[in-house]
Amino acid sequence: MPLSEEELRLLEQMERALVEEDPKLASTLRGTAFRRAARRRAIIAGACFVLGVVVLMTGAVASITAVGVVGFVIMLASATIALTAMRGPHGSAAADPRASGHPSHGSFTVIDGGRAGRTRRPRRTASHGSFMDRMEDRWRRRREEGGW
Repeated sequence: MPLSEEELRLLEQMERALVEEDPKLASTLRGTAFRRAARRRAIIAGACFVLGVVVLMTGAVASITAVGVVGFVIMLASATIALTAMRGPHGSAAADPRASGHPSHGSFTVIDGGRAGRTRRPRRTASHGSFMDRMEDRWRRRREEGGW
C-alpha cells in the first residue's frame, strides 16, 4: 500500500530532522543496504571475471578465436560491473535523478564534511608577466627595501 501525500511529507520532514540532528547516524543508516548490494555485485563480478579468464584460456589453448573473444568480452563486462559497484553511489547518481540525495526524493542528503568553505588561490595569468619579469621585480624590491 503506497503512502499518502501527507505521510510522504511527514516522512521527508523526519528524514531532514534526523540529518540535521545526527548527520553521522543518517549517513550510516543510508549506506548499509547499498554497501551490502555493492559487495555482492563485486563478488559476483569477480567470479565472472575468473570464468572469463577460463573461457579465454580455453579458446587460446584450443585455437578457437571466437571462444577467446567471448572470454575477453566476459572479462571486460565483469570488470566494468565490479568497478562501478566499488565506485559507489556517486557514479550512478547522475544517471538517476531520484538518487540525487535531495530530501524530496525520499533519500538522505550527503554531508560535505567541511570542504565547501575552502577556496583555492587564483592562479596567475600571463597578464602578470613572465616568470623572469616577476623574479626581476622581486629582486628590485628587495634591493630597495634592504638599502643595497
